[in-house]
Amino acid sequence: MEDRYGNALGTRSDAAAAAYRQGVDHILEASFGGTDAFRTAVEIDPGFALGHAGLARALMYDADMAGAKAAISKAKEVNSSLSDRELAHIEILDLMLSGRVPEAREAVKRHAVDYPLDALAVQAGTNVFGLIGFSGCPGRESDLLAYTSMLAPHYGEDWWMMSMQALSLCETGNPQASLRLMERSLELNNANSNASHFKAHAQYELGETQAGLDYLEDWMTGYDRRGIMQVHLAWHAALWALYLEDHAKMWSHVDASIAPGACPSALPINVLTDTAAIYWRAQLQGVEVPRERWATLSAYAAKCFPEAGQSFADFHAALAHAMAGDSDRLDRLAGAEKGFAADLVAPVSISIQAILREDWAGAIEALTPAMSDHARLGGSRAQRDILELTYANVLMRMGKGDEAGRVLKMRRPVLAKMLH
Repeated sequence: MEDRYGNALGTRSDAAAAAYRQGVDHILEASFGGTDAFRTAVEIDPGFALGHAGLARALMYDADMAGAKAAISKAKEVNSSLSDRELAHIEILDLMLSGRVPEAREAVKRHAVDYPLDALAVQAGTNVFGLIGFSGCPGRESDLLAYTSMLAPHYGEDWWMMSMQALSLCETGNPQASLRLMERSLELNNANSNASHFKAHAQYELGETQAGLDYLEDWMTGYDRRGIMQVHLAWHAALWALYLEDHAKMWSHVDASIAPGACPSALPINVLTDTAAIYWRAQLQGVEVPRERWATLSAYAAKCFPEAGQSFADFHAALAHAMAGDSDRLDRLAGAEKGFAADLVAPVSISIQAILREDWAGAIEALTPAMSDHARLGGSRAQRDILELTYANVLMRMGKGDEAGRVLKMRRPVLAKMLH
């Protein structure tokens, strides 16, 4: 029995193997159904170690950490007579679930060299939200491109790997090549929401606002709302609607798919970061965002991310707490020392405090050191444009509109064009 890439599965059941392959495809295309598929696989064959490991990975995407830990423990219990590849595959997930993230990242890199076609394992190192994307290391975008470029030749014309390589190209300044690869990935498997997602990113980088919105809204009509990408795809649509000044459509996407409670199956990090980002960027565009919305989001952030540590979430939480008037929580983030990029979360939080006081000079002084390498905070270029726009907005508040324009043209020309 083998997976779709020719790796031995360690089960003698055709049905269990078929369910496993289905589960892997759900994970790789970020579509709904992975948990059910892997659960079916281990119900058919309780001794199927990789089936339990796959279930653990799917439950991580469901934000069910307790269930994921139980599943990986089961995989370890039934690991007799497993190959070195299977043991290493299980170890990667065990390290992730144990919170040993740097070790997991190094293990994934080694695994990618030794077993490049073990897609479900090496997948943990791909994407902007993966082990490399959230490393907090300088140059992590180039590291991600190097990682996917090393893997890509082993996969040939594979819809999943094409989308991962396209993502890396987009984030390192090559949106045209990214778009070509992404469109080929979608031709091979139009259900691949990773491809539709980063086609949206490529179109964003190319300034294709109306075309991007039209494409994405059409594609999303066939996507199961329970899928992991629902919130973030809707964020892209809402953002484009904002820049087209269709505020009714923007709020429609926010309330249907993005804000807390809109999608019960959504990952908390997506709900927090995407809601905070669309609220803040709307306000920078002159759209009124009721304080009650910020208060709801602040309470959500406090519940789901009570302590600093996930730096990408933390700086978005700082926005929510600031705008809701929760100075105590904002102060804690301003003094944060824990997290893969805590040294950047603190100055961003301090700059937000200064903005609320209308201390524009103080805001610029605090924010400037974070601007040189805010890629370490994680997320995509499009997501981190929230900082680029904030910096430019503060300059404008200081009466330095010409300088704000020059900064955007130098650092993010697509924004200068979009906001012209």
